[in-house]
Amino acid sequence: MPLQAKGKSAKKSTVKFVIDCAAPVDDKVLDIASFEKYLNERIKVEGKTGNLSQCNVVISRDRTKITVASPQDLGFSKRQLKYLSKRYLKKQQLRDYLRVIAASKNSYELKYYQITAGDEDEGEE
Repeated sequence: MPLQAKGKSAKKSTVKFVIDCAAPVDDKVLDIASFEKYLNERIKVEGKTGNLSQCNVVISRDRTKITVASPQDLGFSKRQLKYLSKRYLKKQQLRDYLRVIAASKNSYELKYYQITAGDEDEGEE
């Protein structure tokens, strides 16, 4: 009986945050491996960087998405991912072309800024 109770408490709910980098990765503007490495080095858990594995925070990636899984009781903030994403874009000098938008409650998306064609019309006149 005590083993069952221990098993139930060991299985805690996790929160997953997704950063979708499909557009810049398909255009070969953004290197998703270096972005994942940047997040691994910079994410703070309990006020310390490099504290991911001790607190069971897992960062994984596939071809165009980075997923950060964290235990729910840790209180990991989605806002920190947006801040770090913006900082990475600034460091790579991509901040003028890409923006970080909340796609849903637990996901962000990197999109290009919409450039209007109004500037071209003024030049023709």
